[in-house]
This record gives sequence, C-alpha cells and structure tokens, in this order.
Amino acid sequence: MPERRVTVASKVGLHARPAALVAKAAAAQTVQITIRKSDTEPVQAGSILGLMTLGAGHGDEVVLAAEGDGADAALDQLAELVGSDLDAQ
Repeated sequence: MPERRVTVASKVGLHARPAALVAKAAAAQTVQITIRKSDTEPVQAGSILGLMTLGAGHGDEVVLAAEGDGADAALDQLAELVGSDLDAQ
C-alpha cells in the first residue's frame, strides 16, 4: 500500500479550516485515503471529524495511505496540501 509521510504545516494543525480543506480534497479522490499519526489508528482523510479527532498539530508528522488505481497521484496531491500553510487560504 503506497504511503506518504508529511509534516503538518498549518499553524493550527489539522483543525477547523485546514481540516475542511484536506477532507474536501481527500473526498474528491477516486481512492479512499487514510491518515494517521505514528501512535494512532488511521482515520478517513475525507472526514472532517476524523481529521479533528486525530489531533495532528503544527509540525506533527502524519502518514497518508491509499490503495488502488490512482493511489500514488492522490497521495501526492494530498501530501502537498497537508504540507502547505492552509491557514491563509
């Protein structure tokens, strides 16, 4: 299963607006994407509630995973989003 490790760049972490942007992007993919911190169980990246309960803060490393056709491209896109400053968008 392809994975991407990425550091959360948003200063508020994956909460509120950044979580909504990531969830929207993940839900638009043709494959299901999960996200986890190293010490947590994976949650659906397309779920705002899942992202917020993950507790991923600024500077935390998260692991994105997906399986199926288009998984690599979907993970690349989501990793770029999580690794960017979403606070200003």
